[in-house]
Amino acid sequence: MNSHLLKSRRLWIGVAALALIGATGAAMLMWRPAIAPIDHPPSFEAAQVQRGARVVEAGDCAVCHTRPGGQYLAGGLALVTPFGTLYSTNITPDPQTGIGSWSLPAFERAMREGIARDGHFLYPAFPYVHYRRMTAADIADAYAYLMSGPAVDSPAQQNHMNFPMNIRPLVSFWNLLFLHGEVLAPVAEHSEAWNRGRYLVEGPGHCAGCHSPLNLIGAEKSGENLAGGSVDGWEAPSLLGMARRANPWRQDQLVRYLRAEVVEGHGTAAGPMRPVSLGLAKLPISDAQAIAEYLLSLQTASTVKEVHSGATTVAPIDHNPGALLFASACAGCHAPSAPMRMIDGRPALTHTSALQSPSARNFLKTVLEGIPAIPGEPGPVMPPFAASLDNQQLTALASYLRQQATPGQPWTDLSSTIDALRQEAK
Repeated sequence: MNSHLLKSRRLWIGVAALALIGATGAAMLMWRPAIAPIDHPPSFEAAQVQRGARVVEAGDCAVCHTRPGGQYLAGGLALVTPFGTLYSTNITPDPQTGIGSWSLPAFERAMREGIARDGHFLYPAFPYVHYRRMTAADIADAYAYLMSGPAVDSPAQQNHMNFPMNIRPLVSFWNLLFLHGEVLAPVAEHSEAWNRGRYLVEGPGHCAGCHSPLNLIGAEKSGENLAGGSVDGWEAPSLLGMARRANPWRQDQLVRYLRAEVVEGHGTAAGPMRPVSLGLAKLPISDAQAIAEYLLSLQTASTVKEVHSGATTVAPIDHNPGALLFASACAGCHAPSAPMRMIDGRPALTHTSALQSPSARNFLKTVLEGIPAIPGEPGPVMPPFAASLDNQQLTALASYLRQQATPGQPWTDLSSTIDALRQEAK
């Protein structure tokens, strides 16, 4: 055999070997072993179950794992992402359709690495990138609570993910890029409350999951933690520099807002934040106080300036179409002398964060969708106006109220934003 053929054969053998090594490495990266099932859920002391209830509430587990009208933690909620629609799963201790056959190591692996008991990859809509920062004790307590609840037979619904994200093993490459971070350690120079707030925000509360911008493959953008994002069509505002805005937050205001109360100067939580705040209201008030202390300590190099005019009332002006719409559709609850203003301390609309925001999206979403009543939960209720106000009327109302709240700072994208919201609702 001549030397040229020998060199050629060696080259192809080398290429084949490298390809085999690469394929083997990729296969190993995309594979995880199953963890043996347990026969039945263990029993736990009442104190641990009680601690676990607090952890599960702080982690907003029910917000995603309970669909409207469904059984608690039995899954089935549709989660619409840029990559398709996911359905949350059953995390009750049912052995066939829930996590009843999961051991604590299997549960902890899911919380820290996003791997199910049987070895399949969980999509990062499940915020394991944040849960991995939780302490082992908190994860064990959450496990105790979940495994002590009633088992519900509720099979998982079929996801509808777009190619290539419908190939679950590819999540392994996402993890390789973005699954970093360890258990949060206390920062010595800060108070115990500040450290507790940081832990709740960056760990179980996973606030950055909504309040940070995402890159093209759904990961939080590096260096922009808590700088503002979007979720379910709502604007999730930046949580940076909250104490130094033109309409700043005081700690007592933020604590009340976090606990689903109506706050003078800022309004009340709506949209996806509403169930989160109702959950926080069930926790000790010290947790909301800790979160507020931490958030109000965060700074940003260029704090967004919100214009606050100081106006306290909204009164109809001549025959302005927006003023007339306010008088007919809104004044019953929001006018200065409206009974609802007296009953629950509802603020003037000009003093709400939605009307003072640079974007009209949250105000328009609230008008279109309202604030629905949640059975058994306190809080304001507002009817939806999507069917009763057309686009021209919405534009007139929003323009009028924005002028009252921030004179000389009109929203310039009302028409396109309304069109987008109508389209999203179809």
